[in-house]
This record gives sequence, C-alpha cells and structure tokens, in this order.
Amino acid sequence: MARILTGIQSTGRPHLGNLLGAMLPAIKLAKDSTHEALFFIADLHTLTSIKDPVQRQSYIHATAAAWLACGLDTKEAIFYRQSQVPAVCELAWYLSCFTPYPMLANAHAFKDKVARLADLSTGLFTYPVLMAADILLYEATVVPIGQDQLQHLEITRDIAARFNYQYGETFILPQPEVKASVHTIPGTDGKKMSKSYHNTIDPFLPEKELRRTIMAIKTDSTPLDQPKNPDQCTVFSLYNVLAGEARAASLRQKYLAGGYGYGHAKKELLALILEQFTTERQRFEDYIQDIPAIEQIFVAGEAKARSMAERILGKVRTKLGYAQVPTGK
Repeated sequence: MARILTGIQSTGRPHLGNLLGAMLPAIKLAKDSTHEALFFIADLHTLTSIKDPVQRQSYIHATAAAWLACGLDTKEAIFYRQSQVPAVCELAWYLSCFTPYPMLANAHAFKDKVARLADLSTGLFTYPVLMAADILLYEATVVPIGQDQLQHLEITRDIAARFNYQYGETFILPQPEVKASVHTIPGTDGKKMSKSYHNTIDPFLPEKELRRTIMAIKTDSTPLDQPKNPDQCTVFSLYNVLAGEARAASLRQKYLAGGYGYGHAKKELLALILEQFTTERQRFEDYIQDIPAIEQIFVAGEAKARSMAERILGKVRTKLGYAQVPTGK
C-alpha cells in the first residue's frame, strides 16, 4: 500500500492555484483504496515570512477549511498541523547534521532570494531540511508535488540516502508524483498564481469581493470590436483550465469573432467559478464560522500523526545513540 503525504503552507488563504494544482488532485489520489494518505498544514514553514501570530492562526484555519470544503475525508486520511508534532523539529536537527552546505546553497528557492542576503533567515536556508523531516518522519512512499518542488524532494532523498548509508536502512526514499496534466495556474497578472506574487484568486471570497478580483485581471488594450487572441489572455487561460477545452471552445470563438470584450469574458469566468465551487464555497463558510469544529478535527488527526512520528523518531534516536537506556536492578 502506498503512503501518500501532501502538505500546503498556510501563508495566506488558499487560492485557485492551490485547489486545482494540489488540493483536489491530492484528495482524488487519496480516495484510491490502495493508498494511505496524510495531509498536513505546513505552519512551521510559514514563520520564515509571517511573524504575526493572529494572522498565522487565521490562515491555518482558512487552509483547513479549504481542505475540508474540497472533500478531504478525515475518517480515511490523517489531517494535522505540522507544528503540533514536535518530533519533526527534532528530526530536522538530526537531518541537518547530514546535509552538506552546498546542497542547500544550490536550492532554487534560496538562490532566487540570495541577492537580498541580509533579509534571509537561517530558517529559509534550511527549509529543505524541515521539508525532508516532514516526509521521512511518516515513511511516505509517494509525494505529489509540482515541478518547482522536485528539487526539494531530490534533496530529501539525498539526505535519507546519506543517513541510510552510514546507519543502515532507516528511511524510505520517497517517490515524486508529478502530474504532467496539472496546469500552471496563471494569476491576475499573468504570472504563476502565488501568494508571494499577490496575484491570487480566492474562490471562497464573498461574491462581490471575488467579482472585484476577477475584474482586476490584467488584459491588453485590444478594442471591443476587434478579434482577440485567446491563447494570450489570462482570463481565457483560467476559463480553459476550469471548464476544459470542449466547453471553452465556444468562448474561444467569441474571442476570435470580435465584438466581444474582456469584461464579458471576466463575467463568464466569474459565473463559472461560482458554478463549479458552489458546494465548496458553502462548506468553507460553514467551517470558517465553526473554528472549534476544525480544532476538534485537528486534535484527532494530530494524535495519530504523533504516534506515527514517534515510532520512526525512536528508530533514529537508537541509531544515533540517543535512545534512553533502561536502568534498574
């Protein structure tokens, strides 16, 4: 049986890219009876960018509400907050002692920000080690990831292999599950949708706020009466990802025919989002209005996660000579 592990950072409210690129595919994967699934909120990772504790809690609950709204079955899958399993921090330290400095210095996420070295924290530098601990602590065999996270999983495998080489088989080397069919979801500015770019579309917003977000999507200045290129339009790209090529074919024809403005396309995109996420939007609102219910779900999942984590951590402690030696007569 494959053990699947998926984590999402709670650095903001979940957006359309999170749902389409990670949450919905992972939930679908977990429904396979041959899979055992763990889902976690990577709230420790958020400390590299979020320092406000109230904001952090708000984002944690919003992320949980989104997972649950999208159909995560917590009776079948283990759902927990990373921060509530202390073993992950202990394992991260052990693993860091087997991680070469150049391996982390060459990580894409770090190199992208190295120009602002004074603004970087050690936590951001060692991010891949904590990610490795997240995965190895639960003996995950499959990790669904985007192409941009592939290097981090390779680092996880390298660290695990180094440890295994010195101490014998301890960690399972996880395999990536990179879905070629998963689209890169464009944000409101046409770049990849990302919380760090501030270009996200939150499908759980009240309708008026969601409308303002959709209407703010950047488009070119082609006049209303002129034909437009759908393949160079962010609005059409989003519509196409959500609706599929068959349904989007009619919208494509409107673009090519002329006499159809971007404002019309944005209204169709809004209607499509409201249509496709009607149930999820209502569920999200129900959960976000009942934080104690979310906390109760967390508590149950975290007890299971801690039990699993302590078992593998115990093996590591023993291999390293940190296991408690029984004393007595």
